[in-house]
Amino acid sequence: MRLFSPHVFQGDLKLKNYFEGWYFKQVTADLSHVWSFIPGIALTPEGKQAFIQFIDGITGKTAWFEYPLETFSFDKRKMMVRVGNSWFMENKIHLDIDKDNQLFQGEINFSNSIEFPSKWYSPGIMGWYSFVPFMECKHGIVSVSHELHGKISRNGDTIDFTGGKGYIEKDWGTSFPESWIWIHSNHFTNESTSFTFSVAKIPWLGKYFIGHICFLYLNGKFYRFATYNGSKITSLKYLENQLEISIEGKNENLKIRVTPNISGHLKAPVQGKMNRIIKESIDSTAYLTLSDKEGKVIYEDTGQRAGFEMIEKILSYFG
Repeated sequence: MRLFSPHVFQGDLKLKNYFEGWYFKQVTADLSHVWSFIPGIALTPEGKQAFIQFIDGITGKTAWFEYPLETFSFDKRKMMVRVGNSWFMENKIHLDIDKDNQLFQGEINFSNSIEFPSKWYSPGIMGWYSFVPFMECKHGIVSVSHELHGKISRNGDTIDFTGGKGYIEKDWGTSFPESWIWIHSNHFTNESTSFTFSVAKIPWLGKYFIGHICFLYLNGKFYRFATYNGSKITSLKYLENQLEISIEGKNENLKIRVTPNISGHLKAPVQGKMNRIIKESIDSTAYLTLSDKEGKVIYEDTGQRAGFEMIEKILSYFG
């Protein structure tokens, strides 16, 4: 039944060549600080470990904290994991990190969380692909958006996140895709808006396909664009430091334009081992235009402090 609860721990600590990680993004009310924490595990024949990654979106500085697997624990029924002395849950994070001359302490509580819809035939953002076995990486949305209440101290400098917004997603499997693009923001002029897009090269039965998942949450409604519901990426190009994407859905079309900003280096999994270095920005800008099939604009807005990752090889699949 964990298939219908992608936010909980999906794996088994006895597995080999396996990873699982949760992504917690926090933005202060005045947008002056953007911090993401990534707790997880990496299981390989050479060794097993737990970890917490950190990225400061404004400076691009990152940190990697490694822990013995014995310090990792989880709840089978709800999203609750412990790494070292830190706890990560659906409704809060509690940080107590004192490693490698870095000190993080404090707690942020979450409220008014918006959940991604789940049905028996579509348990989460992956839709019916959730039922497909042997995929190298699966993805889940834990919280589309939520309010923050609390403070975190970093090396003695305390940041108050009260009144800000957060977002939680996760990945699990053996490896991240060979190439992909990921975009996220929930800081638009329309405060109800949250947006996530991802496209990747997905290996399957000795071949591959290019698959995408995307949602735009607007005024209480989810607009979904995904390979599994028949939407198509009609254009994807990167020119002059701007990424432009056009998606044609069943009832609406979506145009996305991203201007990347400062990025930092994070570790990503290959066969469970966290030895691949990727670049991530959580200080980019995303411009969205949603229109109906006749071209009438339904919604236009700009997202700040946007998350952005791009492994450029993905561009070659779009001419």
